[in-house]
Amino acid sequence: MRLLLLLSFFIFSVGGGNGCQVTSSSTETTKDWWETAQFYQIYPRSFKDSDGDGIGDLNGITSKLEYLKDLGVTAAWLSPIFTSPMVDFGYDISDFFDIQPEYGTLDDFRALIKKAKELDLKIILDFVPNHSSNESSWFKKSVKREKGYEDYYVWHDGKINATTGEREPPTNWLQYFRGSAWEWNEERQQYYLHQFAVQQPDLNYRNPLVVDQMKRVLRYWLNEGVSGFRCDALPPLFEVLPDADGQFPDEVVTGATDDPDDRDYLTTTYIENQPETIDMVYQWRTVLDDHKRIFGGNSSVLLIETYSAAWFSMQFYGNRTTEGAHLPFNFNLITVMEQKGLSASHVQEAIDLWLNNMPAGRTANWVIGNHDKRRAASRYGVEHIDAMNMLVMVLPGASVTYQGEEIGMTDGEISWEDTVDPWGCNSNADIYENYTRDPERTPFQWTAGSNAGFTDGPSTWLPLADGYETVNVETESSADRSHLKIYKSLVALRKSSKTLQNGSTKYGVVEEDVLVIRRSLTNSPTLVALINFGTETKTVDVSQFDKNLTAKLKLLIRSLDSTKTEGTEYDPLSLSIEPAEALLLTTE
Repeated sequence: MRLLLLLSFFIFSVGGGNGCQVTSSSTETTKDWWETAQFYQIYPRSFKDSDGDGIGDLNGITSKLEYLKDLGVTAAWLSPIFTSPMVDFGYDISDFFDIQPEYGTLDDFRALIKKAKELDLKIILDFVPNHSSNESSWFKKSVKREKGYEDYYVWHDGKINATTGEREPPTNWLQYFRGSAWEWNEERQQYYLHQFAVQQPDLNYRNPLVVDQMKRVLRYWLNEGVSGFRCDALPPLFEVLPDADGQFPDEVVTGATDDPDDRDYLTTTYIENQPETIDMVYQWRTVLDDHKRIFGGNSSVLLIETYSAAWFSMQFYGNRTTEGAHLPFNFNLITVMEQKGLSASHVQEAIDLWLNNMPAGRTANWVIGNHDKRRAASRYGVEHIDAMNMLVMVLPGASVTYQGEEIGMTDGEISWEDTVDPWGCNSNADIYENYTRDPERTPFQWTAGSNAGFTDGPSTWLPLADGYETVNVETESSADRSHLKIYKSLVALRKSSKTLQNGSTKYGVVEEDVLVIRRSLTNSPTLVALINFGTETKTVDVSQFDKNLTAKLKLLIRSLDSTKTEGTEYDPLSLSIEPAEALLLTTE
């Protein structure tokens, strides 16, 4: 399979020591809306509060749709808004067909959809298929073994310890949130599988009734006017089949950590990345395509969350006979830097990992942050946030922005006492910062005023991040130059430039620390991005990267601390670029 994929690639290497890469040329073509879209992730609880309770809500989002339109957003993806006990802040769903009351009502949601359509904005919902809440009526019926729900979840008798005679969990499998992935249910007298919190039992996708039920969820929200779904946590959707005796295999110790409660303590060979998961995504794509065929309208998009290796992630796209996800999320710009640190060569490696493995004819996408990862400006450094935003806007395909990246928001400082994320709460005061996701979920910073303009109420559900008095939409909108204005310039160029929408891509590292990206298209201006990820000023001869780039280049967009001037022409044969400086230039 791997060899067949490699034989089908558009991508090929050119050049020698600089490791440049180039994608095949493209002429101007008509693309579907999602192929060059600007996706914007909203974490509803932290975006905008409309009723003063300190918690973001649907009416708050509706009130800020004009802001998204002004940014140039194509589609807003909302983290879960469904009825939930909020153990995992919406990812533990008790009713997949209704709205969490603290976020609003179905009528509020319909008003949001109506306003979004008036502004030509698309709304995408989080689809959380792996599990439900243990307060779901489905789980309660399954506990009681009610007809049709007996096997809705993954139940098991467990094992009897031959030495102690005590009943034990079926396997040594670990959950993401620390500790055993099995929980004993006294009423049913069986263990149930939960790869996340105890309150999030895994649905059993080997049961056709579950498969049909979750397809009904998709159809329901499509009928409400959404433009697609981001599918959460796909790798653990299926676990390996039990053996002839009904037993599951244990995972093996990895040696990656000495903490026996940490999921990384064991392999995940039997509980992640099963082949059936790929087929399930293909079935969901059919649901979306059938809806369009029956009701007409624009395509609905399927986005997939997966941190899996390329051999597995790329299968989500589909194969020669079956369409899969439109966009499996590409987290390489996050994961490679987490593992190796930020540098030009590591950024090139992250780009290579996607483009050199992506099947021919598919669309790339670029992500630098989300609600599960520390904020981009904190991970890469505030001085690099313009460069990273430039990357996702200049590289080919779709871009994804997590709320706040456009203004350079950084992580909040959350004490152990204020920690609410279950991943952090399941640890302890000494290690919680290694697990908690609260810092990247602090309220959005709209103004320099009380509670950053997030709420008119007296408090916020999480403490505000420091620095909101200067890092906020109002202040950055009125400044002569700001991260926000640079971001908007990048999006505007991306939406208007045929070169960025359809052009070929060449990229590589020069002078050790400088990443160069060239986008070119016949009969259109060539665009060149240069980013210095090093700590020293570098003088670059761009012609060593591309022998055709010898004429002067005009500066279009620069990072916040750059001292160069937009509209000025610069000599590509001797172009000085400062540490952390990011430049976007054009041949015309």
